Amino acid sequence: MSKTSKMGDMRTGYGEALAELGSMRKDVVVVGADTTQSLKTSLFGYKFPERFFNIGIAESNAVSIAAGLALAGKIAFVSTYAAFIPGKCVDQIRNAIAYPNLNVKIVASHAGLSVGPDGASHQQVEDIATMRAIPNMKVLAPADEYSTRRLVFAIAESSGPCYMRLARPKSPVVYDDARFAIGSSNILRDGSDVAIVACGLMVAEALDAADILAQEGISCRVIDMYSIKPIDSDAIVKAARDTGAIVTAEEHNILGGLGSAVAEVVCEHAPCIMKRVGVKDTFGESGEHDELLAKYGLKARDIASAAREVVRLKR
Repeated sequence: MSKTSKMGDMRTGYGEALAELGSMRKDVVVVGADTTQSLKTSLFGYKFPERFFNIGIAESNAVSIAAGLALAGKIAFVSTYAAFIPGKCVDQIRNAIAYPNLNVKIVASHAGLSVGPDGASHQQVEDIATMRAIPNMKVLAPADEYSTRRLVFAIAESSGPCYMRLARPKSPVVYDDARFAIGSSNILRDGSDVAIVACGLMVAEALDAADILAQEGISCRVIDMYSIKPIDSDAIVKAARDTGAIVTAEEHNILGGLGSAVAEVVCEHAPCIMKRVGVKDTFGESGEHDELLAKYGLKARDIASAAREVVRLKR
């Protein structure tokens, strides 16, 4: 399985899957915060207005309302931009949702540098670290529109709070068919020299990096680690033992995100050479998405460079 030339939109995948889920389950409710058109949750609202609550620019209230709906027995999805949820309301998420272990699904768009021209104030590059550190919270980062759709159903079936981050721009379609489960991952390409473990938009970049390296005779295993918490420790340990070298790739601060999660598994269970590709503990800036990926070292060539380095070091 590999990336295609087809492009998809995670937000459309989310909105359409949510509307489909609403037809299947009458206990699903959706809370929005003035971004329901942008996140496509309005598709659910058109079909089920009695189960749809757009409360305006009041993100902390949105989280608290979702918690109340969960206490009433509902599966509550709450969504806006990642800069606002979790950005502005970690206290409510921690105390009103995670501490009582409520069935609230937080789905945030515009995560990472993909917000582009909106600049550093809206580029949320620390959300995975924040949410991963909260007890009871599951953390997911789909790679494309297809995986977003499938994970909507997976988190609805999972008990307790979940956080799923989506990207703003259209992105390459990675999947045409696959299974997704919380706590699992997918091997998109097998290889023996190095393993690239990626999430979100960086999965497509990782596949491109594997193509670059294949031309140099370097065999890459590419793993879509869409479930960051709980993480697929077995897949990481196997990759470390099979290849002896791991590169992680994420559109997130290298502190506390996917790279840190993988390093925790590696250092405890299967020590190997490892490098992390991500935002190097800095804020972003205004610019087009692809330009920002290039400036902050998040392109396929940067992943390929890190892979060459770990392969050299293990030898």
